[in-house]
Amino acid sequence: YRPVLRALAERNDVRLQLYVGGMHLVDRFGHTVDEIERDGYPIAERVDFLGSGDAPADIAGAIGRGVSAFAEAFERSRPDILVLLGDRFEMLAAGVAALPFALPLAHIHGGESTEGAIDEAIRHSLTKMSHIHFVSTEEYARRVMQLGEEPWRVHVTGAPALDALSGFEPLSDEDLAARGVRLRGPTLLVTYHPVTLLPGHEAEFDALLDAVDASGLDAVFTFPNADAGNSAIIRRIEALADGDERFTVVRNLGTDAYFTLMSRAVAMVGNSSSGIIEAASFELPVVNVGRRQDGRLRPMNVIGADADGMREALSRAADPAFRRTLVGLANPYGDGRAAERIADVLASAELGEGLVVKRFYDLP
Repeated sequence: YRPVLRALAERNDVRLQLYVGGMHLVDRFGHTVDEIERDGYPIAERVDFLGSGDAPADIAGAIGRGVSAFAEAFERSRPDILVLLGDRFEMLAAGVAALPFALPLAHIHGGESTEGAIDEAIRHSLTKMSHIHFVSTEEYARRVMQLGEEPWRVHVTGAPALDALSGFEPLSDEDLAARGVRLRGPTLLVTYHPVTLLPGHEAEFDALLDAVDASGLDAVFTFPNADAGNSAIIRRIEALADGDERFTVVRNLGTDAYFTLMSRAVAMVGNSSSGIIEAASFELPVVNVGRRQDGRLRPMNVIGADADGMREALSRAADPAFRRTLVGLANPYGDGRAAERIADVLASAELGEGLVVKRFYDLP
């Protein structure tokens, strides 16, 4: 979001306001609303709806509370256009709440696919609720139109996360240490989220931890997202770090520290979309674990691995010879100018019936 927020805040024909909720307000995930406040962006509403549990019923309950909480927020401070990014259940709650208000929705990162997570259904649901679509590639634009969205509503902008790499300067060791990370030698960056749609991922996570441990490398583990099953992952990585000084666990690195680790890591391991989208810009080898990201366009820096092939995949990713093959790698997810394009479309959008009333588009 940050590049988009910055691009909108710099304009004098748009008034920006934020609805901040979900993990941003939770201490165990870093209470990242503090970062938003430090950036100086105006917060219209704090929308608190996450509970302490992470069972499927807890997530369903959070979605329901989120719908009610966002509806109350929109009643108090109704936006002209609501911008939503991605495929998180928190975004689904906001989108559903906006429906009775006939609020125009602008959705970022539609058309993509993550076959191993409930995010797949959420993303496509948000596409059908939305009136303006900002997609990262031409392939994803075709998918959005395949879902019946009119071509004039679909804009290929690229992934806005890549915009943050323009002018990016890695943090110093001192700055990293202030965020709880001390790099002692060759290091892996590990980000693993719950696999919400497929059973048996415990063996997959066991194999990941075994491969990381057996590599002999240091590793920085980031917290998973708030999906069902996150607490079991947190317990496992914290237990591993407690018993071995090679391993560090960080609740929330922040964008600059995360990108710094991407720029300095030997390889990345896990099932995060950042390994698919952002890592290519750093020519960073990635071991993509399991099926959570199945369906997404993968650059050649990404090595897929199941439980049985984890050690071999990580060995290949950490091999300097493989890293050399990535020199000059082009990132298929954009050119770093997505936020500018998104802001231009939002600022020029014509509000009213023509935007809100949608016709189903049949493919030729």
